[in-house]
Amino acid sequence: MTWTSPRFERRKQLGGLGTSPERQMGEGWLSRHQETLLAKSAGLEPAQLARTTVAPSNLTLLGLVRHRAEIRRWWFRRSFAGEAIGNVFTGPSDGNEGLDGVHAVDAERDVGLFQAEVQACDAAAAGRHLDEAFMQQLPAPNVKSTFWSTSCGIGPTGLDALPIDP
Repeated sequence: MTWTSPRFERRKQLGGLGTSPERQMGEGWLSRHQETLLAKSAGLEPAQLARTTVAPSNLTLLGLVRHRAEIRRWWFRRSFAGEAIGNVFTGPSDGNEGLDGVHAVDAERDVGLFQAEVQACDAAAAGRHLDEAFMQQLPAPNVKSTFWSTSCGIGPTGLDALPIDP
């Protein structure tokens, strides 16, 4: 039997997120985007997850899953928490923050690594203040905050409008 990306139900509803305290709002929107990515992947087979959607782009849904895992690790664990860990995906063809090196045969592993990375990043930021500063090292030393990391996780995705058609 062929593996398919697991069915998904949202953990949190947005509800009053527009009037929530700042941390709850930021975490809520970040969760919303992550959950949207999983919802759009739900029920798809590896080949569907790894298929490019619009030529000539090489963008795939699985590439976005991988990219989000790399970006979350970069901002929350490597930069904010200062963990001395490498990239999530380290194969010879991997690169471009997870967007390259997409292979259908690795779909189950890649989705699992994304889910594990979300949990690890949530744990790294748990209980930390939004104004807590850290030194970002690349591309040049620069001071950032937990709020900055959360905002970076929300802003670039735009997944609610992503036209992924299996």
